[in-house]
Amino acid sequence: MNHLLIAPVVLPAIVAPFIIMVLRHHLSLQRIFSLACTVALLAITLGLAVQAADGTVQVYELGNWPAPFGIVLVLDRLSALMLLLTAGLALAVVLYAIGSGWDARGRHFHALLQFQLMGILGAFLTGDAFNLFVFFEVLLIASYGLMIHGGGAKRLQAGVQYVVYNLLGSSLFLLALGTLYAVTGTLNMADLAVRVAELSPDDTALLRVGAVMLLLVFAIKAAVLPLHFWLPASYAYAPLPVAALFAIMTKVGAYAILRMYTLVFGPDVAATAGLVGDWLLPAAMLTLAIGALGVLGSREIGRLVAFGAITSMGTLLIAVALFTPQATAAALYYTVHSTLAAALLFLIADLIIERRGGAIIAQRPMAQTGLIASLFFVGAIAMAGMPPLSGFVGKLLVMDAARDHELVWYIWAVILAGSLITIIGLARAGSEIFWKSHDDSHIREAEPEIAVDDTQAPTEEPASNAPALPFVACFALVGSLALLTIFAGPMMDYTTATAAQLFDPNIYIDAVLRRAEQ
Repeated sequence: MNHLLIAPVVLPAIVAPFIIMVLRHHLSLQRIFSLACTVALLAITLGLAVQAADGTVQVYELGNWPAPFGIVLVLDRLSALMLLLTAGLALAVVLYAIGSGWDARGRHFHALLQFQLMGILGAFLTGDAFNLFVFFEVLLIASYGLMIHGGGAKRLQAGVQYVVYNLLGSSLFLLALGTLYAVTGTLNMADLAVRVAELSPDDTALLRVGAVMLLLVFAIKAAVLPLHFWLPASYAYAPLPVAALFAIMTKVGAYAILRMYTLVFGPDVAATAGLVGDWLLPAAMLTLAIGALGVLGSREIGRLVAFGAITSMGTLLIAVALFTPQATAAALYYTVHSTLAAALLFLIADLIIERRGGAIIAQRPMAQTGLIASLFFVGAIAMAGMPPLSGFVGKLLVMDAARDHELVWYIWAVILAGSLITIIGLARAGSEIFWKSHDDSHIREAEPEIAVDDTQAPTEEPASNAPALPFVACFALVGSLALLTIFAGPMMDYTTATAAQLFDPNIYIDAVLRRAEQ
């Protein structure tokens, strides 16, 4: 077995408690260990991505117990892509948090971040549905601690709402797993696929119930309308570097849909055929529309970017719901883009709030705006899907994948209209923040309408003496988006091969159950 496969889970699981127990009073050492761990994770995930690029599916059997009796971790092209994306995003967030001083505004930031990475990376690697639930719970616990980092009434309120809503989702997840176990007698994903395919049509009613409940759980994680209500406040009032890391969390829901509904409940399973397309497609289109309207109507910077994240999830899930190899390849390309773009805008929003002393868009213009304005312009182009960046390429790929669908004109209309509304909303916000002039009387009249967000304290340093590390993190994300655009061809080759692997589940099943069959 390749022991490197378990390193993305074990490494942060070791570093996080070490930081809490040994380094809790030494912030500088916490930063060193957290940054070193994140760099190591990036190197490890890059190595795993190289190994998975040839299409080989690797299996790690914990305790050397073969599937389906033991716990397994599975590496294929899809999980390798998501691991690398998470590690790269985490490095940018750690650099920003250290440079901006956000990690010093509360306790245990770096430990919680490492636990968060453990949960995310474990969810992408696990080959067992119950352990997917376990890693979801690790995500929930760590993300709640990160959400309330730094304190504040609004942040605490949003955190409680986030926890309650996700606990309801966790309860539904357990019910779904119990239902599937009652029908099949297993929760190993590969074994589930085999058992589901062997069920007679008379025994599939309960199976469909379990599949529907699972889809609802993953829709909650992916913030699909009408299950998206937790996201705007949670992301807007969380520390914005944390919200940047949370940009990958909604992708966990999309990943789980792709994994379970190509492997276990594939298009050949009559009991669940059409389930994803029939329900998810209209919900994704509504999610995109509502998210775009939210961008247009937002009066606070954090909510503006949060609704932009919802809009991008709507576009992504439209591609997922089309449920074809071509659409899935487009969805994976857009997954990488939307994660990087949302994270970039969250970090830029934090830079703006720190220098203006509040989150309200219609506030006094900001001094020394040239560099931040340029970053906002690039981030807005990326989020809205305008040329020449990868968002434009991704949306073209999604629209091309929908060309033969019966609802193609509706899909195209929603994507194009959503893009236009998002552009208008971001342009309005940019002009208010950077270029529109306000006289003093206008400021005095406008400011009382919305209270300044008490969760975002202004920095004590003058803008001219601002540290460079936050800008390094932002420009790293900009560079990643540029590379994704320049190398769109090779990236699409990889995602096309990944989609082909997903829609041929026998490759995954044979790799996981090989020893059990022998």
